[in-house]
Amino acid sequence: MRTIIHNKNFYLMLFADAVVVALAYSLGYLVRFEGDIPLQNLAHFKAALPFVVPLKLICFFIFGLYRGMWRYTSLADIRKVLKAAALSSIIIILTILFLYRFQGYARSVYVIDFVFTFLLVGGIRVSVRLFFAGEYPFSRVFKRGGEFSARTLLIVGAGDAGEKVLREILEHPSINVKPVGFLDDDPVKKGKAIHGIPVLGTLDDIGRIKEKFEEILITIPSVRGEAMRRIVSLCEETGKPFRTVPGIWELIEGKVSVKSIRKVRLEDLLDREEIHLDEEEIRQYIKDKRVMITGAGGSIGSELVRQMGRFQPQALALLDFSEENLFQIEGECRQRFGFIPVSGFLVDVKNRESTCRAFREFGPDVVFHAAAYKHVPMQEMHPWEAVFNNIAGTRNLVEAALENRVERFVLVSTDKAVRPGNVMGATKRVAEMLVECVNGGGVTRFMAVRFGNVLWSSGSAIPLFQKQISRGLPVTITHPEITRYFMSIPEAAQLILQAGAMGRGCEIFILDMGKPMRIVDLARDLIRLSGLEPDKDIPIQFIGLRPGEKLYEELITEGEGIVATDHEKILVLCGNAHNRDALNAQIDELLAVAATYDAAAIREKLLEIVPEYTPGGSHLNY
Repeated sequence: MRTIIHNKNFYLMLFADAVVVALAYSLGYLVRFEGDIPLQNLAHFKAALPFVVPLKLICFFIFGLYRGMWRYTSLADIRKVLKAAALSSIIIILTILFLYRFQGYARSVYVIDFVFTFLLVGGIRVSVRLFFAGEYPFSRVFKRGGEFSARTLLIVGAGDAGEKVLREILEHPSINVKPVGFLDDDPVKKGKAIHGIPVLGTLDDIGRIKEKFEEILITIPSVRGEAMRRIVSLCEETGKPFRTVPGIWELIEGKVSVKSIRKVRLEDLLDREEIHLDEEEIRQYIKDKRVMITGAGGSIGSELVRQMGRFQPQALALLDFSEENLFQIEGECRQRFGFIPVSGFLVDVKNRESTCRAFREFGPDVVFHAAAYKHVPMQEMHPWEAVFNNIAGTRNLVEAALENRVERFVLVSTDKAVRPGNVMGATKRVAEMLVECVNGGGVTRFMAVRFGNVLWSSGSAIPLFQKQISRGLPVTITHPEITRYFMSIPEAAQLILQAGAMGRGCEIFILDMGKPMRIVDLARDLIRLSGLEPDKDIPIQFIGLRPGEKLYEELITEGEGIVATDHEKILVLCGNAHNRDALNAQIDELLAVAATYDAAAIREKLLEIVPEYTPGGSHLNY
């Protein structure tokens, strides 16, 4: 309230309302008596006016009419005007009825007064909004000196998102964009208009009307995959620049803003809906808890850190063996979430002592283990490093979690752990077995999350393709039929968070990732989004499968039982109960072999632990 009464605009609004309220009351008498008010009624008018005006202003204040800004008047504000006008009229009528039984008073005056009060008070607010929205010719000239330099814009999608973006454009003339029309495949919308802007036809009409616009804005955030490819292809044929509004997962409460408009990205072309979080369920196990993230400077780890802030952890511990990565993510975290205590640990998880020290010093309640070696050909060349990092490092963390009575431990795994054809996948499968066999050995709930490929991550081929395209080099792909499941980095982090909430121990969570995509199709999409033509501007070369690489990836091993979850996009596999002592003995033997740097012996030992492992990726048809 103090803020309102110290605002000079408040008194201006109050004065304007007082004038129109007095005018409405006067018009009530003038209309009722056709301009010739009897002396008795004129006396009633003069006696009641000092009471009527303050009463109505008090009602307006109670209903919050002076909290908003008139330039942003909405339907909600008009409803408030209606309620305030109705309440004040009822109070006036009841007061006169109680005091005078309405003897000598014209009843219809107060009905007319109510109507004029609503129209005038609401009218001045709407007029102010229309002025600032540039609906009057003189207001547009006053605000930006005319429209001669405005860029003409075609909006693809006449739905809710399109309406919101159009409304924001109209309310902010400084954007300097002039919408000329909509296109929408719904035939019912053709010929209709939104805020005065017509629906010109369907998407197939875009070539016919391309002279009417200079830019294109796609406002269908829910469309994905093949449908988005069709829209992008049609937009490209016009030769005009085009952009899109983000998917709902990128926005807060589904709010669409012209500030969020961006270029179409590769993620928009994935043939799968993004997952959505049960934020309340996640908040319940993270809020006021001490959270540790390993590999915090990596692609997945850093996104986990970014998403963690809104769930209000008590403190964050960031573990990474890369000095540069740790420095960057720690600085970003402190800048984004200054209210959350952050501890950075320059730790290599292969080192048991430094790992245990970090646990003892920080005392985590929840651990997300994202640290891993993940480049398949590199691990084929250095299998001992994959064993030391992905297996021994995971065991160090698991044992530290048990010793420090961590509540939840989530392992980030991979689809390459399914019938692995490479060392990287085999070592990640052993890591899964490690977290499966320790449940029940303490208070900690251990679980794993199995991913497909993550777009733009450091282990993804997409950044390599992007570099090749930017340099004008051929895009190199191993095989024309190679396919992969894909997800975005935010999705990956979301799945980890959701799994931590859903897990009861010994589960492997996977995302319903829809259909796998051919890498060559993804590469062609990326070339087109760069404004170039595949096979013309940028050639595609097939260089042959790399060591340990499979044509097709899987998310589920034969024999693993799928169990439904409450989340429509998440499946859960109940892990097998492995003998902890026997598994640890096998891992000790594997570590001893790895210390000899004998690649063939390491693969043989991995095969003993993971019978479904095929060294050298000989089953390339899988």
